[in-house]
Amino acid sequence: MPDRDAAIKAICEAGDLALAAWREGMAPATGVWEKSKDNPVSETDLAVDALLKQRLGDLAPNIGWLSEETVDHPDRLSMSRQWLVDPIDGTRDYIRGRSGWCVSVALVEGSEAVFAAMYAPVTKQLWVAHKGEGTTCNGKRLFASTRSDFIGARVPTDALPKVDRDLEMVHKPNSIAMRMTMVACDRADLVATLRWGHEWDIAAAHLIAEEAGAVVTSATGEPIRYNKREPMDFGLICCAPGIHDAAVERLKERAASLLA
Repeated sequence: MPDRDAAIKAICEAGDLALAAWREGMAPATGVWEKSKDNPVSETDLAVDALLKQRLGDLAPNIGWLSEETVDHPDRLSMSRQWLVDPIDGTRDYIRGRSGWCVSVALVEGSEAVFAAMYAPVTKQLWVAHKGEGTTCNGKRLFASTRSDFIGARVPTDALPKVDRDLEMVHKPNSIAMRMTMVACDRADLVATLRWGHEWDIAAAHLIAEEAGAVVTSATGEPIRYNKREPMDFGLICCAPGIHDAAVERLKERAASLLA
């Protein structure tokens, strides 16, 4: 296991690098462009990626690497451990000068995350989780939502479709990982998506939420495994254990339609 404290220090350094170019309510002080339609990236994303690759690589050069901002290399599939990295999760909030973004890093062994850290420098939040050891935010132990009634569940979203208006909207950061931490700290009961997403988007938050007591699966209720050849999964459910079955049932027809 690499030095955890050194890894956390590197992640915080990366977050501070991003913060230096971030401007509240404004575009960042670095260039921004689209990698593809509706998929923005900034020079800072790339700088954070490079810094993390160097710092984490120095800690343990025999660990594979999979990051949103690095070209994937098949060599990682032959390695027993990988860093799974999203240099800036919530890039849209970052480039709009909003606070809902973070640096997200997980260490995967086999197909499961065993260590995770997320740092949101604007809100000064540092989440850390170790497999089997629980989750903390700024050193304080987190305990996930224990809600058992699906109706009225708190969901971080900008809007609810008519069929879901028996749920309760709460504030939504752009970062999917930060939304998952809201379940981990009992500020939300459910986060759900019905689109294909990449492993780096959720790996760290998966362990953080799970170690706090939440359940994390695909949108169809299947376990999520990491370091796949195609590092993607269909949708996400991150929620209180007591409402997971109801969430799967609520999304069942919509998921089937999209998969068809």
